[in-house]
Amino acid sequence: MAPQGKRIVFTGGSGKAGRHVIPYLLSKGHQVLNLDLAPFPFPEHNVFTLKTDLTDSGQVFNGLTTHFNFAGYDDQLVPQPPDVVIHFAAYARNMLVPDNECFKGNVLSTYNVIEAASKLGVKKILIASSETTYGVCFAQGDIDYDHFPLSEDDDVNPMDSYAISKLCGERTARGLQNRFKNDIYALRIGNVIEPHEYEQDFPKHVGQPETRKRNAWSYIDARDLGQICDLCIQKSGLGFQVFNATNDTITTKEPTKEFLEKAAPNTKITREMDEWEAPLSNKKIRDVLGFKEEHDWRKYYKP
Repeated sequence: MAPQGKRIVFTGGSGKAGRHVIPYLLSKGHQVLNLDLAPFPFPEHNVFTLKTDLTDSGQVFNGLTTHFNFAGYDDQLVPQPPDVVIHFAAYARNMLVPDNECFKGNVLSTYNVIEAASKLGVKKILIASSETTYGVCFAQGDIDYDHFPLSEDDDVNPMDSYAISKLCGERTARGLQNRFKNDIYALRIGNVIEPHEYEQDFPKHVGQPETRKRNAWSYIDARDLGQICDLCIQKSGLGFQVFNATNDTITTKEPTKEFLEKAAPNTKITREMDEWEAPLSNKKIRDVLGFKEEHDWRKYYKP
């Protein structure tokens, strides 16, 4: 392991985002233990998965104080808490389970993870929040965003169980960070795109932009999300923070201003935006963390 590498417990690493974020973190010299109900899908990375029910606080405490693999038994040290906890595990959207189960599972697991990690002395915790907190993605009916660009300082008031569960996660993080004085960063993750989905999905995303309003015509490449997580690990001392986790540019053929004037005429623009800036803006992660995207969608799909 490289000198700068951290011991990371990652929840939900077998999911759509985690399966790409974890390999990125491994490439940066980190060690990763995956807490999930499903095995890690890429065996070539040798990621050990501990089957863990995160709604059970006892399992969470044990999962955060276990060996990362069987080689741990060869050491003289008993298992220690990790350096970093990254919590991505959740019901990934509405309509997978009944609304009350989505809310209960997401809120309880997030509380359990943050509480256990904080009480064990973990100084850096990242949690997956969501673009849905801005209130349009799973809204009832066709409603407009209040303004663009969407930023982390905006008031958020979603109306669905999934988005509200993510907002509760942010408030849990904020409250427990104030108690334990560690760093807890909430990533409002945009629509996650895996490498194979550019060819599969972007003809519709770009060719039928009306289908992308719920995602604010924005996205996050799963591999760039790995970079964001690594940058969060490197940047300490910020306390509680919310970061939009999206790529730089809008998913349209037209520049941002021209497109929004036609597609969202009732939504006010609160500042001058870059020519191709995504309406769900990642300006904060560029300014604060130094994020530089590697996977612009135009590298993989030419409209």
